[in-house]
Parts: sequence; structure tokens; C-alpha cells
Amino acid sequence: MGSVEEQWEVVWCLDAWHIVFEALKRKLPPWCTLRMVNASKPLYEQVTNADVLIPTTGKVDGQVIRSAPKLKLIVQSATGYSNIDVETAGQLGIPVCNSPGVNAASVAEATLMTLLMLARRAKEQMAVFQQKGLGEPFGIQLAGKRLGIVGMGNIGRRLARAAEALDMEVTPITPSSTRAELEAMLRSCSFVSLHCPLTPKTRGLIGQAELAMMPKGSMMINYARGEVIDKEALVEALHSGHIGGAGLDAHHEEPADPSEPLYQHPNVIATPHTGVSTLDVVEMYSEVLRDNIVRRREGRELLHRLP
Repeated sequence: MGSVEEQWEVVWCLDAWHIVFEALKRKLPPWCTLRMVNASKPLYEQVTNADVLIPTTGKVDGQVIRSAPKLKLIVQSATGYSNIDVETAGQLGIPVCNSPGVNAASVAEATLMTLLMLARRAKEQMAVFQQKGLGEPFGIQLAGKRLGIVGMGNIGRRLARAAEALDMEVTPITPSSTRAELEAMLRSCSFVSLHCPLTPKTRGLIGQAELAMMPKGSMMINYARGEVIDKEALVEALHSGHIGGAGLDAHHEEPADPSEPLYQHPNVIATPHTGVSTLDVVEMYSEVLRDNIVRRREGRELLHRLP
């Protein structure tokens, strides 16, 4: 794929996830130059000399791909790739790889953290502590409650095992589940956690009608993609009190604007897409990214190549 002397430019397509960027920078071979894009300029203007693109959550559409005539590889530091125009890349003969399963344990653990914080009203407890309160009862226990999990991949399965260990009942929803099964889950679960990929089928999966099906006071958690939920419908359901709380790590726009009504609601716990962000995952992601870049350079079979 290239002589020893030929330098490759690797472009990190979003001004974010700096800790993974730095870990990869330390591990790349000397023939690689890693560069982070400038957030104030269009991405397509910054990839004209790129040999490799690492999208993260940046939008790598057809315009971006066609603006990189030297492009040899798109390698994603995540499982999800809805932000990548895989079809255009395929038409141009550019392989696209992702990193499935790397973040599963960390995201499942972060989801469990959010589940517990919502159930025990952690924000309210911390506020009472600041007011020197003592022994005020807050929240509910998870034991005996039902958790619906939408998406039973690596993350969903890990979360299910953890929830069952806490004596929760788990209702799984998979790609083969019917609309009737989804509705039955929504009507019966005190908590619903989203871990499905963003596809045409799942975009807007949870809207006004679906939220209305859930029991009054139930809670919604999203560690999938922001667009899986209708944001305005969720705001309305929270303000009416029908939905008792929401834990959101994935957002419609990233970085999210904390001044938006959704994030100002007292029963919302929002995190900056950090479900994947543990030091363990940083090291694993950087290894997978480096390995595929080297494999492409040497003409070897790529890991986790997408169709």
C-alpha cells in the first residue's frame, strides 16, 4: 500500500475525544501523522490530503469522502457508524471498519450507574446534603422492577445480566421483535434503556405515542443515539410528569447545549457522551485503530470491515 518513505496523514474528524486521540498518537508508527480538525472550518475542506479518516462522531458524508482523493481507509473508533456514508465509500473502493464490542463493558456499567442515580434521585439527595438535611427518603429500589432493553448486542446483554443480578426483570427488544412486542414492553416497564444502532427503522423510535404508553413516573435512558428519541416529545412528557426521569448520554447535537429545556429539567441526568470513556476503553480503541491502519498499509486483511 505504500513505500517505507511514504507518509500517511490520519485525520481525526472531530474536535473531541482528545484522550483517545493522544493515546493513538503515541502508538502510531513514524510514517503516520495524526491531525485533529479545526471545529470552525468545514470538514470537507480539511481532508484533501488525508490517507485515513477517523470519524468519531463527526459527519463523514459523501462530500467529505470525495474531497479526499488519497483516501485509503475510514476506521471508526466506535461500534456505530450511522454518521459515515458507507455506500459512497464502497463505490469509491474505500474500506470502512468499526470497533465493535470494545466499549461494551464500560457503556453497560455507565448505564447501570445512570439507572441507579435515577431510581435513587441522586441529584435531589446531593442537594439535600448541601442543605444539611438528614435521612430524607428518596426514590425507589430496583429489585422487583422491570427493565426494558431496546437492543441486545454486547452492551444490552451485559446490562441485562447486571440488572438480573439486582433482581430486576428484563424484557429484551431485538431487531426481530414486533411492534406489538415493543408496545407491550413500553406498557409494562418502569425503566427503558436504549442501546440500538441508529437506522431508518430506529430513528424516532420513541416518540409521543410511545412515551404515552409507558407507566406514569417511568424512566427513560438513552446510551444509543440521540435521534432514537423525539426530543420535543420527551420534554413534554417530563414536564407533564408522565415520565419521571431521563438519563441521557447520547444527544441530537453534540456537544449538547446545557441551556436547552430538556437539560434544565430537574429529573434529567445528562452526561457528555462519556459512556465509553474509561481508560481501559481508551487503550483498546487506540490499539484497534492503530492495528487497522497498519494492516491497510501492509495490504493485510482488515479487522471488522463493514459490508
